[in-house]
Amino acid sequence: MSKSLVKVIVNPTAGANSTHRNWPGISNLLKKVGLSFDYQFTEGRGHAIELAKAAAEKGYQSLVAVGGDGTIHEVANGLMQKGNTDPTSLGVICTGTGSDLSRSLGISHDYHQACHNLANPREITIDVGLVEYHNKGSTLQRYFVNSAGIGFDATVVDAVEKLPKYFGGTIPYLTGLIRSFLFYRNKNVSYTIGDQPAHKARILSLVVANGRYFGGGMHIAPEAKLDDNLLDMVILGDFGKLELINNLKKVYSGTHLSLPKVKLIKGTRIAIESAQKFLLHADGEILGEGPVAFSLLPKALTLLV
Repeated sequence: MSKSLVKVIVNPTAGANSTHRNWPGISNLLKKVGLSFDYQFTEGRGHAIELAKAAAEKGYQSLVAVGGDGTIHEVANGLMQKGNTDPTSLGVICTGTGSDLSRSLGISHDYHQACHNLANPREITIDVGLVEYHNKGSTLQRYFVNSAGIGFDATVVDAVEKLPKYFGGTIPYLTGLIRSFLFYRNKNVSYTIGDQPAHKARILSLVVANGRYFGGGMHIAPEAKLDDNLLDMVILGDFGKLELINNLKKVYSGTHLSLPKVKLIKGTRIAIESAQKFLLHADGEILGEGPVAFSLLPKALTLLV
């Protein structure tokens, strides 16, 4: 096998199964731009992690994830878990519904353009987050590329995962938001930044961001940079439901940091716990529950953009 061969990992169900329909066209475009590749379809949740790890360990120098944020999340985790130190880069063809990582990276959502860009890509090296969490009595770890969070946004993600995504990323997110809105109650949490003393707060949500966008286009962390060696923790404080509705537009536009109940803290190690149960999501995927601990791996992943 030539080391220049690219492994393409395709999630056929991404974008409400549109990736399966569009794959023949994407495949032909990749061939036309001169990419030498083979490919595999994922068969379920977590499969892209296994495929990416195996491909990287076999010597593929580049992998391309075809799908949405969840697919990119899994392929990146496979790369981070590989057992050798040979460099492996990651390209993205965005065919999902949310596409928040692509927004943060400035990658075209048009797969035609994304295919052409892979013919002569530019390499960038970005930071990667690592979160430790709990699931069914076990302590687990997962890498994340774009963002992770607890509180209301994780509850919304949990609701969105149960919804069809026929209309893209924003409408399902808003539907999940409305459903969660009726029953969610703000959480009392304790958070620690590095070696500083713990702080207590009552929160609507707490987002730990590497990239700037989440939730199908919310500009949640407008100051975040993928390569600044920092995580941006955005705390949405004790918002009431009417306050949330009135300020939701500001969260989408990225102007919410000026609100009195919003706080931005930057760091590389963040721990969060609570006496109340809370869910954790990372890159739009529900992983488990708290308590959680975040850390940063600087310049850990090379992307083709």
